[in-house]
Amino acid sequence: MKGLATIALLLLSNIFMTFAWYGHLKFQHLPFFQKAGLAGIVLASWLIAFLEYCFMVPANRLGYLGNGGPFTLLQLKVIQEVVTLVVFTVFTLVLFKNETLKWNHFAGFVFLVLAVYFIRK
Repeated sequence: MKGLATIALLLLSNIFMTFAWYGHLKFQHLPFFQKAGLAGIVLASWLIAFLEYCFMVPANRLGYLGNGGPFTLLQLKVIQEVVTLVVFTVFTLVLFKNETLKWNHFAGFVFLVLAVYFIRK
């Protein structure tokens, strides 16, 4: 149960992180992003990233073996990277229609998933 809750919180965290880091690239045509300037965009991204931390910190505390969770620190980090990759890929394919996945992307994804497997062992 703690493992699934940890992964769910990591998923939510990474959705906010992806929007904080890359959302302004998709929505740069909106009036706010056109008028805000770089400082305004950084501030808006920082506010979104705050929500990321609101999920990331509890995910790590809940999932960490030292706190009664099922994962070591290394396992948490690799799981987080795979979650980030999945969220980023969905974000990119849904919002940026000009981006395409190629065979080498899938090969890299497989290696990252294998990293989770081997680090978990």
